[in-house]
Amino acid sequence: MLLKVIAKRLLGALPNLVGVIVITFVLTRALPGDPAAYFAGASATKEAIEQVRAQLGLDRPLVEQFFRYVADLARGELGTSLTTGQPVLQELLQRLPASIEMVVLALLLACAIALPLGVLAATRPGSWIDQLCRLVTTAGVSLPTFFTGLVLAYVFYFLLGWAPSPLGRLDPMFSPPPTVTGLYLIDAALAADGALWWASLRQLILPVITMALFVLAPIARMTRASMLAVLGSDFIRTARASGLGPGTVLVTYALRNALLPVVTTLGMVFGFMLGSSVVIEKVFGWPGVGSYAIDALTASDYAPIQGFVLAMGVLFVLLNLVIDLLYTLIDPRVSLEG
Repeated sequence: MLLKVIAKRLLGALPNLVGVIVITFVLTRALPGDPAAYFAGASATKEAIEQVRAQLGLDRPLVEQFFRYVADLARGELGTSLTTGQPVLQELLQRLPASIEMVVLALLLACAIALPLGVLAATRPGSWIDQLCRLVTTAGVSLPTFFTGLVLAYVFYFLLGWAPSPLGRLDPMFSPPPTVTGLYLIDAALAADGALWWASLRQLILPVITMALFVLAPIARMTRASMLAVLGSDFIRTARASGLGPGTVLVTYALRNALLPVVTTLGMVFGFMLGSSVVIEKVFGWPGVGSYAIDALTASDYAPIQGFVLAMGVLFVLLNLVIDLLYTLIDPRVSLEG
């Protein structure tokens, strides 16, 4: 039954993916800049540019270009990057683990701080912890991620020397671990290399903190608001009147019922983090899919841009499915059929 519902949800998401494919194709062609002129060189003649355009297939009608693109997608091909000369699918698979590792750790760190902070603020409205929660949420959304990242790198790397050089996933003196998952922390642990694992973690600290500070705000704010709404409900007053302990009322009754909107916020935040990680990746020289897409965008390289947006669309579909499954675990009254 569960597999049937999952398959139904995935089939229902196909029109969304089709829309993503069409819109991305049209928008990339509407971008300023000429890929043929870029790759022909600044001193190229008009005839040379037209020759490059013909080699790239950009002289064909847009409809024909679109159907060629869809035919390639049906064969599992996302095209070839003109800037690197490598298949887009291969480069996305190589770079995606770097982005996911940073985003997941940042989300875990943000949740570890924001969830308890939101719960404490809701149980003590008007107290210093509530004021601290408001301060954190305000600062989190007010400070741009690139500014926070630059300040952290300047203080902890340049001034104090505590952090490693913010250039990539690993210090140049280390070699990457044998690839199993593409996630350096997991692969280094599987290789039983403690020094490599610690080196990988050190490189992650500053970008993870930068991203976590930014997403703390919506998580803490939603947790506080949801807990306040639940704590004022009749069933909470009934549970307290029945003689249940404060911990039981808070965790078993209040927090569990307040988690649904929080999980929805987490899903939205995670999707936003994946799409907006490009800024942090550029600040810290992180070789993820975001920096790959922005490099392709500056070169008007269509295939990587289309591949990046399509990959993000697929991840959003899978993320929404995971959120729906989490709903049923938190509250069995929620049906996947709805």
